[in-house]
Amino acid sequence: MKPLKTKAQIRDEINEQINAFIGDGGAVSSIPRGISGREPTTTPPLPISFDREQQTRTPVQGIVTAIEARRHARPLNKTIKRASKPRKKMIYDDFGQPLRWQWVEE
Repeated sequence: MKPLKTKAQIRDEINEQINAFIGDGGAVSSIPRGISGREPTTTPPLPISFDREQQTRTPVQGIVTAIEARRHARPLNKTIKRASKPRKKMIYDDFGQPLRWQWVEE
């Protein structure tokens, strides 16, 4: 993969090209402010146009209001009941000695 040039490397290349242009006898002329680089024509340039016509916008204020009304209509302190999980319970014999563990749902 070709390594990308850093901004400093690009800046150095541009400065080298400018120095080479000036060193070969090139000169930079000063252009007064307000002069355009475009050649004068009788007609203005054509605007960029797309193939299709502009679509009409869909008003969404009513939709947003309905969504907000539904959201605020819900109770805020709604408690969620979880299914109870089974837990281990010790089963004792008649003399109080542990016999076994048993899973119990309460």
